[in-house]
Amino acid sequence: MDDNSEESQGRASYLIEGRRVTVSDLFDAGLLAQGTRLTFRRKRSGMAHTAQVTEDGRIELNDGRRFKSPSTAAAAASGRGPFDGWTAWELDDGTLLDVLRQRLLDTVAEQPSSGGLVAEGAANRHTWLKGARKQADSGAPITLTVRDLLDWWGLSRRGYLATAQVSAELANHGLSTVPDFTAVGLDGRVTLTGPSVDTEDEKETTAGRAATGQEAATEEEMRMTGAPGPVTSDEEAEDDEGEPIQGQTVGNLPSALRGVESVSSSASFEEAFTRMRLNGYSQLPVLNGPRNLQGAVTWESIALARYTDTDAAFSRAIVKAHAVSYADHLIDVLPFLEQFGFLLVKDQTNRIAGIITVADVAAEYGATARPFLLIGVLDRQLRRVISEGLDLAEVVALCDPEGIRRLTSFKQLSYGDYQQVLSNQRQWERLGWPLDRKAFTDRLNALREVRNELMHFNDKDKVGDAAIPMLRNMIELLREYGG
Repeated sequence: MDDNSEESQGRASYLIEGRRVTVSDLFDAGLLAQGTRLTFRRKRSGMAHTAQVTEDGRIELNDGRRFKSPSTAAAAASGRGPFDGWTAWELDDGTLLDVLRQRLLDTVAEQPSSGGLVAEGAANRHTWLKGARKQADSGAPITLTVRDLLDWWGLSRRGYLATAQVSAELANHGLSTVPDFTAVGLDGRVTLTGPSVDTEDEKETTAGRAATGQEAATEEEMRMTGAPGPVTSDEEAEDDEGEPIQGQTVGNLPSALRGVESVSSSASFEEAFTRMRLNGYSQLPVLNGPRNLQGAVTWESIALARYTDTDAAFSRAIVKAHAVSYADHLIDVLPFLEQFGFLLVKDQTNRIAGIITVADVAAEYGATARPFLLIGVLDRQLRRVISEGLDLAEVVALCDPEGIRRLTSFKQLSYGDYQQVLSNQRQWERLGWPLDRKAFTDRLNALREVRNELMHFNDKDKVGDAAIPMLRNMIELLREYGG
């Protein structure tokens, strides 16, 4: 195999597994040439915006601004958005950038590879994603659980690196999930949708909804689908391809999208009382339709209304209730939760789909805190073992051979440094432990992944809980052999 062939295979693997295709990839593959004219035709207004491909594979607008992302370029050209730039820009012959992107993915997927099961899995996934896009375009999108979606990548949980890969490969096929697969539980169901619609078309659709009494789609709904937002400056808000959302979201709480028991504003005290007692609730939402939140009744509000006036109408017991999006971060909704004691949760269509309470959030953060605290103990134990058993100069030589970090103390070592030191045969022998070095360092690496998830506040799938026995066993082992 010649060098060019090896480079091509390496590039193929990188394109299919790990990141989003860019315009410069099309340029490098010869699917676009410098000076190629691109046109963005607006369906409703009849306006057309033009641009050209630059020598470094960017999109240059007529005013000289350059963008890596087709979506940011489209929004900048029109002064509005959001747009899916891959289906907005077309060549003079009418070929969409999206078609060229798919052509590139097909080409690299067809290249022979010696990658074994990994390469075979990537090729099968490419075929599956193509089929999913075709179904989305035909109006019959695939709906599946988050767990089943992840299974196509051989994943059982959503770490931040895994999430980045899944998001990238979905985007390469013009797909996104509704709701966002990172913002709901593993058993939550998501639908694979195609590129977002032209904003003008969306506004007309919104007007149509209003005329028929349906509620309009909001900008928040558009954001939840993964559609790129508008560009407001010539800074490359690049890309519509940012890092995946980190941190725990409301939708990952078990009760957030589980459904909600409610009464209407015309209900009676007896009905509300009965529903609250049967379900063990302290509060009950008052809804006049799935999106029409009137407030809530609580034991306190009922008692106050009846105490003030024994003949009070049910409406006197209705108090204000606050609703948040399933995609909101837990940390952002805490002030509202503190104020109201409970929050109603809207799904991607703005329907009231669940409720969360202080107890739900306390349980969530409590579950995260336990492994987080153990990680801290593990970190201190590793540092103690290394500082008491090994020579600082030798450790520094291993961890900072160029002297860039200017290490002068064991206290400056990171978890990665601990792994580096204990993976070294010479340093391991100095410890004199009757343990297998490879098994020990393999477990350290597994715990490093847990640590990364916790430090990114991204433990959506409770890997920390599953790792608690591993953390405790490692800490006990270090205490036993580390003195």
